[in-house]
Amino acid sequence: MDEKIKEIESLFKSSAFLISKSMKLSPNILKSIKIIQISISQGNKIIIFGNGGSAADAQHIAAELIGRFKHERKSLPAIALSTDSSIVTSLSNDYSFDIIFKRQCEGLVKSGDVVIGISTSGNSKNVENGLLTAKKMGAKTIAMLGNKGGSIKKIVDLPIIVDSSSTSQIQEVHRVIYHIICEHVEKYFKMND
Repeated sequence: MDEKIKEIESLFKSSAFLISKSMKLSPNILKSIKIIQISISQGNKIIIFGNGGSAADAQHIAAELIGRFKHERKSLPAIALSTDSSIVTSLSNDYSFDIIFKRQCEGLVKSGDVVIGISTSGNSKNVENGLLTAKKMGAKTIAMLGNKGGSIKKIVDLPIIVDSSSTSQIQEVHRVIYHIICEHVEKYFKMND
């Protein structure tokens, strides 16, 4: 067999192994689903943020909730904080990149909201600052993390930590996790329409 084919197959196997190993996160995933369902049922919203690929994941989650995942149902309130380039660049320029999510949480988060921070390192300062502010505002905080959870695992209500130090593989598992969350949240609201 060609060596490059073996390398490609090895990458598939490695990702599949980590996804399978991450089934142990199911109890915390279920807790996050329930927290989100309760929050939205009470008229609150979901706010999500992260950097780089995690910013794209935050937008993906918001799109699944605002739009639809698999079923037609009412739109669910979700905001990804990385989407407004004018806010992100002005805050970075006028203050510091470390406060871009903190400042937005100050203006947008209400008590009862759910705030989800995504950080593959577990140590993204701007994600940590946003989550700390959200908690002070009375939100429930969830973090999707990697690398043993970093400093963020200690400051959130519910950490979901992928047991890997490979950024790309952590992101792959994060996508599986948030698709599971979106599917179950959607089913709940479709049944209760």
